Amino acid sequence: MLKNRAISLTSLALALLCAPAALADEARLILPDLDSVQFLGMSGRSLLLGGFVVCVLGLAFGLSISAQLKRLPVHRSMLEVSELIYETCKTYLVTQGKFILLLELFIGVIMVVYFGVLRHFDAAKVLVILVFSLIGIGGSYGVAWFGIRVNTYANSRTAFASLRGKPFPTYQIPLKAGMSIGTMLISTELLMMLFILLFVPADYAGPCFIGFAIGESLGASALRIAGGIFTKIADIGSDLMKIVFNIKEDDARNPGVIADCTGDNAGDSVGPSADGFETYGVTGVALISFILLAVSSANVQVQLLVWIFAMRIVMIIASVGSYLINEVIQKARYADADRMNFEAPLTVLVWLTSVVSVAFTFLVSYLLIPNIGGDPTLWWKLSLIITCGTLAGAVIPEVVKVFTSTESAHVREVVTASREGGASLNVLSGLTAGNFSAFWMGIVIVALMGIGFGVSLGGLSNLMLAPAVFAFGLVAFGFLGMGPVTIAVDSYGPVTDNAQSVYELSVIENLPGVRGEVKKEFGFDLSFEKAKHFLEENDGAGNTFKATAKPVLIGTAVVGATTMIFSIIMVLTDGLRANMQYLTILHAPFLLGLIAGGAVIYWFTGASIQAVSTGAYRAVEFIKANIKLEGVEKASISDSKRVVEICTQYAQRGMFNIFLTVFFVTLAFACLESYFFIGYLISIALFGLYQAIFMANAGGAWDNAKKVVEVELKAKGTPLHAASVVGDTVGDPFKDTSSVAMNPIIKFTTLFGLLAVELATELPNSTRWALAAVFFAVALVFVWRSFYGMRIQAHVKSEAAGAPRPATSSGT
Repeated sequence: MLKNRAISLTSLALALLCAPAALADEARLILPDLDSVQFLGMSGRSLLLGGFVVCVLGLAFGLSISAQLKRLPVHRSMLEVSELIYETCKTYLVTQGKFILLLELFIGVIMVVYFGVLRHFDAAKVLVILVFSLIGIGGSYGVAWFGIRVNTYANSRTAFASLRGKPFPTYQIPLKAGMSIGTMLISTELLMMLFILLFVPADYAGPCFIGFAIGESLGASALRIAGGIFTKIADIGSDLMKIVFNIKEDDARNPGVIADCTGDNAGDSVGPSADGFETYGVTGVALISFILLAVSSANVQVQLLVWIFAMRIVMIIASVGSYLINEVIQKARYADADRMNFEAPLTVLVWLTSVVSVAFTFLVSYLLIPNIGGDPTLWWKLSLIITCGTLAGAVIPEVVKVFTSTESAHVREVVTASREGGASLNVLSGLTAGNFSAFWMGIVIVALMGIGFGVSLGGLSNLMLAPAVFAFGLVAFGFLGMGPVTIAVDSYGPVTDNAQSVYELSVIENLPGVRGEVKKEFGFDLSFEKAKHFLEENDGAGNTFKATAKPVLIGTAVVGATTMIFSIIMVLTDGLRANMQYLTILHAPFLLGLIAGGAVIYWFTGASIQAVSTGAYRAVEFIKANIKLEGVEKASISDSKRVVEICTQYAQRGMFNIFLTVFFVTLAFACLESYFFIGYLISIALFGLYQAIFMANAGGAWDNAKKVVEVELKAKGTPLHAASVVGDTVGDPFKDTSSVAMNPIIKFTTLFGLLAVELATELPNSTRWALAAVFFAVALVFVWRSFYGMRIQAHVKSEAAGAPRPATSSGT
């Protein structure tokens, strides 16, 4: 294993050494001539300094909520479980961090060789690039770690609060945790970018952004892919025990439950946090790149750049303000209620934030750019374009809920189909819901982008080239217009999921004298049945809102990729003045690139699910051999940690193969033909969009169909429940592995494509084609490893031959 990994990393290093020119022009491509732009006047600098202060306050807000969560009352039995989950999460994160730094070591060597040797940068500037690449990694990694810590504070406190017999605390605590993470994430990302613009010398700013972009992209891709594989290995391994042994959800005797809890954080907290951090950074960099490439007037460049950052600052204020207002409203409605719809207050928060963000967008735009480029109407037109994206952040969740909510007719149909048709019709009806959702989601995105395009026709062409591309970038920017709240409702899910598990693993119902103890120490009477019902019902709301956040991030990646692809087109066409005849399907390589992109998306889908399938097989194999149902109350910690090790092992194997395949395929196709490569980038964005939406929403429908069976129908242990569990385990890698990882895959490929295609244009055709063949051959090695090196077929062969089953995987 170590030998193979060493060979693979050596191949990676050789590939990077062959591509120095790719890294060479990143400053020019991403932030061209930043030092030549008079970016900050007195008013602009004052505004951004104010934004810097807002970000610091945002960090303080996130930390204060975290401290509040830590101080909430919790029973020792539940605290012990949440701390054990945190310890296993720490082990996972440390393992991932070492691997990311190993990749960074190789990339760092290449940056030193290029900037220090080939570009003759002085040592200080090279060091700055390396430092900011580490800061980018640290940003993604740090917010992921913070998210796990906050979630593991919240899960046990939520479980304990549910015992009071009131639903409101069961809702309030997970949302507090989500807002803490969302505010921290957005504030940290914006703070780093503002620091570069405000305090780093202009001639160093470009290299700082280079390092920052490389680092955050590397960290997010690794954490999102590996986390998605880890969580579903654990989830499937744990869930299948309910069928095999007919035991309850999160049975404390099941050694897979702790791994499942760790996976909830690794996949549903670490991955989205790191991914969200990169998404906000890369989208901002893409818009900055466009403005400096497509806008000729330096004065207009300054106005637009300051305006973009002002919109980001407003995002934090609008989200925090809306959250505080919503808390007052919901507390008045539900604080003493005996029942509540857990989805309702989350829906109100999303719409309230959207409306407030839109109002702030128009107000701040009027104050900052009332007469940009001599046109007094553009302030409201640009605001309207951003509004299309901001409304998408509220409209898209509503469309997603039609297919994934526990109240959804589609989810109900999955349950109904399962009554007579069992697991087969359960799976088929879930696939149907996913397909329909992709259709309607596509129509919504087209409509919103179409409105943005229509508005862009009203005078933007006087300011810039390709105004429609800028409009699409602003729509993507608007998708993120209520970022802290989008992250908050996404992070709500892993807390509610973990809270259920913490309740069961604590075995609090069986503790001697626990009623008197809680009454004496905490002053209330325990209500076990109500607690279990509220936790399960709230988990359904968490499932729904996890599903609603995914298409927003995926849509942002796709729409934002449009802006980055434009940067490549600008380079290849000399500012849209030459070679435009190649950007058509009449140019055969362009058409072939469109076809190739679809092939790679389907490879990725299969490879990520293969890693989950093989890892889950190994986890189930271990759990079935070691689970003890008689004479014990809890699984041993050593068995639980062994399941975590299995999940980590296969998560890393899968991520390693997938990441390097994407890397080498990008190099190969960029070298093959430049317009083939543009077709390829467009294709992976479009194929990835629909594949991701289909898979995410089909998985959400299966997940909440199981929740309806468990909570509403109280049908645990029945054939109907078994059928719904099978559907859920099919949907697990759909919604939490393959679909969500499309986002960093699309962004990484497009961002790295900016570099790779620059390499290719500097080489003679014969060299390009030779390198394309070599890189593609290396990519195929990792494609082989991702499927045939990971499969579990060896057991089938050995059993057919009557041989004893081997104890280890055939995967490498």
